[in-house]
Amino acid sequence: MNFKSNDLKEFRKTKGLLIDVRSPDEYYKGHMPNSINIPIFNNEERSIIGKKYKNSGRENAVREGFKIIENKIDKLIKKIILIKKEFLISNIDEFSNDKNIKIYCARGGMRSQSMFWLLEKFNYHCVTLNGGYKIYRNWVLNSFEDKQKIIVIGGKTGTRKTKIINKLKSLDYQILDFESLANHRGSTFGGLGMKEQPTNEQYENLIAEELNKFNQKKFIFVEAESPNIGKNRIPHELYKQMKNSRRFEIIRDQRIRIRELVNTYSIYQKNDLKESVLKISKRLGPQRTKSAIDSIDNEDWENVCKSVLDYYDRCYEHELKNKVDVKILDMKLCTDNEIINEIIKNISIY
Repeated sequence: MNFKSNDLKEFRKTKGLLIDVRSPDEYYKGHMPNSINIPIFNNEERSIIGKKYKNSGRENAVREGFKIIENKIDKLIKKIILIKKEFLISNIDEFSNDKNIKIYCARGGMRSQSMFWLLEKFNYHCVTLNGGYKIYRNWVLNSFEDKQKIIVIGGKTGTRKTKIINKLKSLDYQILDFESLANHRGSTFGGLGMKEQPTNEQYENLIAEELNKFNQKKFIFVEAESPNIGKNRIPHELYKQMKNSRRFEIIRDQRIRIRELVNTYSIYQKNDLKESVLKISKRLGPQRTKSAIDSIDNEDWENVCKSVLDYYDRCYEHELKNKVDVKILDMKLCTDNEIINEIIKNISIY
């Protein structure tokens, strides 16, 4: 049988349901965004085949694989048919007459070819990815080497940087929201109320996909971040570009910042807030830690903020002191719209 296999560029252009046939563990570690995991082998079966390959050679491992597939053909087909129907319903305008199914495995080998063979028997039009997920990951990592026109929006905790970024997005400017992709706001309190973070490999995949959407001739706005956002890390080459990029620094009165932080975090459970404070207790010191914990118990939210802001402000000032290309937007610009207008007005300077 002739297997239709595309290189990554053509594979990405092709419309259709995207299926990752690797094991659940492989998929969890990292996958092509918007793909659906329909594993040829589950984690245990993959381990069995791997051991068979190591101990008895490739031919015996292949036989073992076919035995496993033979016992689950009906389940695989039923699952794919159901998912394909759901996919077409949810994408009815774009895929109303589309029968394509795009398949990839680790390296474009037997797992994706086996699924191709099976689906072709049921008259589905299939295509596999030449080189598999390994080729995709190479593309992801190489994309961070590309030169980007980055403008950083900086400001201490509570200066509404994320809201400024999102407002710019609503005005059709290109933004890369590292915190949204990481499901984390960046500070010790950043995981409160958020979904589980992706693995770092998947985080890189998500960032690369966002960069791929952009026009490289236009500016990309990002929020000033530390390299680590929760357990995720901004790719080194991209972060290096951020550090050397031009920057707008928002300065707001502490009262405004505290009000913003109270509105954001006072809704969470006291125990969760205390746990977040305790994570930085060594840096806060015993006195400020106790003050913050007592204030949480007493629902004195303003004092909670004051207890931790000094630490965050000092860290931020240390990070900012070596920046030379910074445009200051001071607290006289009280509203988000005033700050955004000032940013847009000054873009032409860059």
